[in-house]
Amino acid sequence: MTRSWLRRGIRRAGRSLQRRRRVLALVALPTVLLAVNVPPAIAFVQDFRHQMLINSPEYQARYGKWDVVELPADLKVNAIHAALLPTGKLLIVAGSGNDQQSFDAGTFRTLLYDPGTGQSRLIPTPADLFCGGHAFLPDGKLLVAGGTQRYEILDGAVTRAAGAMVVKNEFPDAGRDFPEGTEFVAQDGRKYRATNAFSLPPATKTTPRKGPVTVTASQTTVWVESEDTGRAGVTTTPAQYAITGLTGADANNLYGLAQKMTLDKQDFQGIADSYEFDPVSERYVKVGDMAYKRWYPTLTGLPNGEVLAVSGLDGTGQILAGQNEVYDPATKSWTERPDLFRYFPTYPALFQTGTPGTLFYSGSNAGYGPADAGRTPGLWNLEHNTFTPVPGIRDADRLETSGSAWAGPVQNQKMIVVGGGGVGESPLSTARIDVIDLKQQDPRFTAGPDLPLPTRYPNVVQLPDDSLLITGGSRDYRGKGTSDNLVATFYHPDTNTLTAAADPTVGRDYHSEALLLPNGQVVTMGGNPLFADKDNQKPAPFEKRLEIYTPPYLLHGPQPVIADAPAEAKPGGSMTVSSPDAATIASARLIRPSAVTHATDVEQRSVALDITRNPDGSLGLALPGEPTLVPPGYYMLFLVNEAGTPSVARWVHVT
Repeated sequence: MTRSWLRRGIRRAGRSLQRRRRVLALVALPTVLLAVNVPPAIAFVQDFRHQMLINSPEYQARYGKWDVVELPADLKVNAIHAALLPTGKLLIVAGSGNDQQSFDAGTFRTLLYDPGTGQSRLIPTPADLFCGGHAFLPDGKLLVAGGTQRYEILDGAVTRAAGAMVVKNEFPDAGRDFPEGTEFVAQDGRKYRATNAFSLPPATKTTPRKGPVTVTASQTTVWVESEDTGRAGVTTTPAQYAITGLTGADANNLYGLAQKMTLDKQDFQGIADSYEFDPVSERYVKVGDMAYKRWYPTLTGLPNGEVLAVSGLDGTGQILAGQNEVYDPATKSWTERPDLFRYFPTYPALFQTGTPGTLFYSGSNAGYGPADAGRTPGLWNLEHNTFTPVPGIRDADRLETSGSAWAGPVQNQKMIVVGGGGVGESPLSTARIDVIDLKQQDPRFTAGPDLPLPTRYPNVVQLPDDSLLITGGSRDYRGKGTSDNLVATFYHPDTNTLTAAADPTVGRDYHSEALLLPNGQVVTMGGNPLFADKDNQKPAPFEKRLEIYTPPYLLHGPQPVIADAPAEAKPGGSMTVSSPDAATIASARLIRPSAVTHATDVEQRSVALDITRNPDGSLGLALPGEPTLVPPGYYMLFLVNEAGTPSVARWVHVT
């Protein structure tokens, strides 16, 4: 009876696929299937039919299609960060790639990948940029700042007592550099060594017109660990430490202070290194160090071309209390901004709004920091350093590992917050999409549609037709329990609705990225699940395959063509663009390229351009005048026809 049913099922499958004009080699299939168990045979038929369906032109024209890209083995990297350069190439930054052995070996990697040609090559990487921050500068270079000084050591695995040593210099006439391994000795004889090199500037000397001269010691904080293993180096008594090798006045002027040395868990530690990646010379160029070491920072571009660095774990693994700083690309240096002292959890999603001097914090973040601090969305006024919370977000306890993006053209000032999960390794996650209109006098979140599944680590990509692709993620922390979501959807800002997209075939969770390409496709990469099995017993490898999504708008006919466009434009100015398809063009968009990590992409934004149809058949495209809407830098210019099909982009430098 069972085998007869199976034969009838196969014949029905064959007739169904023939009606779809598919050629099937089913003649020998029943004999083969009868030799196997029935459930695998049924699964085979179901998978076969599914593959035929998703490869049909009708299906792809409605939902799009995915294609997996396998890079050569020697060019596969752990994609922790990704940015689309104005050359059209992808900068994929691994650093040590969340791999302790690579870190210990000093093996730091960056891949430059050209999606147009498939060519790629490794770029010399000068420091461990793993878990740093990045932002595009007005000249198209990518500022990369922060990264990893030291990997975490979990509870029970710490073998040497360690802690933060505040090192002071009371000598006003000279600073001093110290190497890694510098020894500090307590009065009771305990000895500790610095785990990295450090420098002390001169003390500050103040000479008033009247009264005594005052000297204020300079200081820096360095991580030290005991020369002895086990509890011999543990102390909870605050103490002063001498620096080995110093004598005379130096021994009095330079010393260390520490509160305690413990065997407690040690978190990741940040670095202060900063680099500009030059897309023309294709190399990292060292610039001034940050004032603070940072791991998991956010870098947000400002309308004047400067970049604000916020949050991160410092050089001792402690989250910064609110010390923020600004990078000036003209001087290639950082300036600490005590006037902007404000705490956020790590990788906070901070966006420049249309209002000068105001950033929007969507509440999205990547996790480090207490559950009861800095988690509330709101508007940050940089002029007065005030913060105005905005209400209405659903599942407010599940904003960690959520995604945020402008919904439609940035002129609309609408943003969505997508998915997310509980703090830390919480199994909680949410399918929530909430929307906020920042143009409202008292903005508040309102409910959008729910995702098909609760989702941590969603990738949200702005498309030229104003829809947003939401793809990937997982239901549990780092894909535990094989919870990756092989689901993609389109969010439509005009109707506040979702529609289905083709399902991706590769899981993307922690440490994954998705970016819009100049031809209108989307590339996804990365994925760093903890386990490869449902029972969470087998460690999972890092996902190194790329997958490229072709949206249905590219399968509805030829793409319109940009025959000629200016290479530069200015806010408030206009561009004259030639196209043989000018009569069918319905909209024009400037889209800023992505620089994304940890589901955080504060770079991407779509700018609507007003269209004038000129007598000679060309198009006049007008830019908004506010640099808050169109900050300086490189953008992709897309023309979109009446069918919703975008052109291949032209790069335009907004100055």
